[in-house]
Amino acid sequence: MRESGRILQKVLNATCARAKMGVTTRELDIFAESMIRDLGGEPSFKGYHGYPAALCTSVNEQVVHAIPSDYALKSGDIVGIDAGVYYRGFHTDACKTVIIGSAPPEVRFFVRVTKEALDQAIKQIKAGVAVGDISAAIQRVLERQGYSPVIECTGHGVGRQLHEEPDICNAGQRGTGPQLRAGMTIAIEPISAMGSGGIETLSDGWTIITRDRSLSAHFEHTVLVTETGAEILA
Repeated sequence: MRESGRILQKVLNATCARAKMGVTTRELDIFAESMIRDLGGEPSFKGYHGYPAALCTSVNEQVVHAIPSDYALKSGDIVGIDAGVYYRGFHTDACKTVIIGSAPPEVRFFVRVTKEALDQAIKQIKAGVAVGDISAAIQRVLERQGYSPVIECTGHGVGRQLHEEPDICNAGQRGTGPQLRAGMTIAIEPISAMGSGGIETLSDGWTIITRDRSLSAHFEHTVLVTETGAEILA
């Protein structure tokens, strides 16, 4: 999984660097898939329950699972670039939200706070901690700034399967849920909305958007639980 994570980090960094005005989300997908395969991996998402692409590219009010298309990125867009790598029997999963061109200060702050929610969640992790401690940390960071955690979308265990137990909600109570054990690998992924946090799914069966069309942001790391903390794998 460390090697899978190294591949994913390289691909995600390179793909995010290519996310510029005028570039289509399909072009990003083609680039990412090619790079994953060139580095010896396979795209975890492609074919997963029929999903047709290597990336999820969720723009503005799109929350998660948006299928890459001919949409050309514009200045002021925010795009969540979510990818997974399968390598020698193991998956890793990660996401970054990228700001295209210039955006208002309040949008930049929103994206920065969502990343802070991920950082604070990871600081909770060590053997013996309850999953609810992670969820509570995400909720606290987002709600303190007036944002909403998207509670229907969750983090998850990851390893031999792309999605494993336990589910890791983006809101919850400390001390609740399963306890983490050293050696577990989990994907932590704060997903936030500037508005109410309610969601709906579009007719393609994949793309989830905010019901009030407010902006959404998403960050994710795959981490290894250790006795004393967490090691970021991707």
